[in-house]
Amino acid sequence: MATASNVSVGKPKVGGAIHVAPIGTTLPTTADEALDAAFKNLGYVSEDGLTNSNSPESEVVHAWGGDPVLTLVTGREDTFQYTLIESLNIDALKLVYGDNNVTGALATGITIHAKPEALEDHVYVIDMVLRDNAVQRIVIPCGSVAEVGDITYTDGDAIGFDLTINAQSDETGATHHTYIKRA
Repeated sequence: MATASNVSVGKPKVGGAIHVAPIGTTLPTTADEALDAAFKNLGYVSEDGLTNSNSPESEVVHAWGGDPVLTLVTGREDTFQYTLIESLNIDALKLVYGDNNVTGALATGITIHAKPEALEDHVYVIDMVLRDNAVQRIVIPCGSVAEVGDITYTDGDAIGFDLTINAQSDETGATHHTYIKRA
């Protein structure tokens, strides 16, 4: 039976929805437990929100004569795309440019060195508020920045860092874990 109260939207948790921490940080295993102190809040995300692409790639095997007889799953990338819009958030800048390439503080001056090197992998936690006091948490045990979109500086739009995160399999084979709970 269809139940309208099970239909929801995914709004960001008040105070910020996306958090990162170094690999090895203790991961939450419920939708509502407190995060380890190592997690840093990345601030506001653009109104486009979060997009998770998690579709299998497959190849169809055809028999002689053209009949499809087998579908082979050849891969399954799990990516998360969002745009950070707090361009003055030091933790967001470190995620975009690398922990060692961003130094200082806003009050004393921030220095960014854009270098063509691989960025550090991180643990990601994404917290959302659903309908009727339900919460949803996505935990990515190991994610890497796979793509940074163009950064546009104009007087009519917020500066944004359009990021695509590639979720990698953990020891259980999962690329991410989702926890949902009604408070």
